Amino acid sequence: MHESPFALSGIADEAGKPIERQIAAHKELGWKYIELRNVDGTSIIDLPEERFEAVSAALADAGLSVSGLASPIANWSTRITDPFEKSVDPLRRAIPRLQHFRTPYIRVMSYPNNGLEQSAWGDESIRRMRELGKIAQDGGAILLVENCDGWACLSPRHYAEYFERVDSPAVKAVYDTGNPASHGHTNTWEWYQAARPHIAYVHIKAHTGPAGRHAWPDEGHSCVEETLRQLLETGYRGYVSIEPHIHDVAKKEASYAEAVAAGEDTAFRSYVEYGRRLSAVLAAATGAVA
Repeated sequence: MHESPFALSGIADEAGKPIERQIAAHKELGWKYIELRNVDGTSIIDLPEERFEAVSAALADAGLSVSGLASPIANWSTRITDPFEKSVDPLRRAIPRLQHFRTPYIRVMSYPNNGLEQSAWGDESIRRMRELGKIAQDGGAILLVENCDGWACLSPRHYAEYFERVDSPAVKAVYDTGNPASHGHTNTWEWYQAARPHIAYVHIKAHTGPAGRHAWPDEGHSCVEETLRQLLETGYRGYVSIEPHIHDVAKKEASYAEAVAAGEDTAFRSYVEYGRRLSAVLAAATGAVA
């Protein structure tokens, strides 16, 4: 097996809802890390304590370490006009679980709008993220703002500006290779360049472009190999975590519904295949750099 220069991980609920299925996918890939989002359809932040302890024990028994938590904080389920406590409360609940797993990383977004003028939307999103950053820093956590939903994701310029204005050591970027193309942008490499000084974590998705589809990591217009090669050349050696969306759990696409009807076997197999294809892309990128 090719030894990765990165710590490979993945948002494992795309392989299946039960933690046993998520673990099985990562064991089959031979990976040591797992990124947790949902277990049995419930956010890892909201799992009852007894169930959380059982999940933790299962991961320990399997020899898997948690690379980070993917939270709903400031994502599409939240609007900029929602009460701020809707973001504060889950972060405060998440911090002890991050500490339990000995990882600082928690994925957040930058607040979808709800009728505010663009500059007011940006100002409020930045104000909120600064406050969340203070809470995170006190708890030893790092908020990873994804280039997905929210003010920071209007353009590469907005994304770079977001981190400069928030100006917190506890607020960094999780750069997702597939989001620019899947959100209608054609300037993927410009997005990467804007993110690069702030990157603390990487998500791998791929997309065929505006009005297209999610794709395998060796397909599409998301510059996956180029991004991995550039990360290697600039000294990044952190987490690289897959979020395939081949069956698009988050958006409940028809293909995923079909996979569920088939006992989730298709989702599991496509997740493992995605990881294997990423390893091949990474091997090519490593060879090119060497």
